[in-house]
Amino acid sequence: MLRYGALCLIVLLSGCGANQPPAPAPPQDAPREAPLQAESATSEIVCSEPRPQVCTMEYNPVCALRDGGQRETLSSPCNACADADVVSHLPGACDSDA
Repeated sequence: MLRYGALCLIVLLSGCGANQPPAPAPPQDAPREAPLQAESATSEIVCSEPRPQVCTMEYNPVCALRDGGQRETLSSPCNACADADVVSHLPGACDSDA
């Protein structure tokens, strides 16, 4: 029984001293994530490529400007820019949805 206990102790202690190599650093020339939006001087936020494909479920309404000039209140900036017809958006709901 003493041998079994000593063997278990040796195995446990040898695991504590094992060094794992650090995770490799990303290459310096790796592309960084592009910003989803670019903000202009008028606080209008222009949607940029690539468009988001998945958005979180949050309610932060924005007034989205569609390609045809229509304005529509959408639930979040991400949902606005995920729509290919949306060109830009302003913070807050639209005064009246058209």
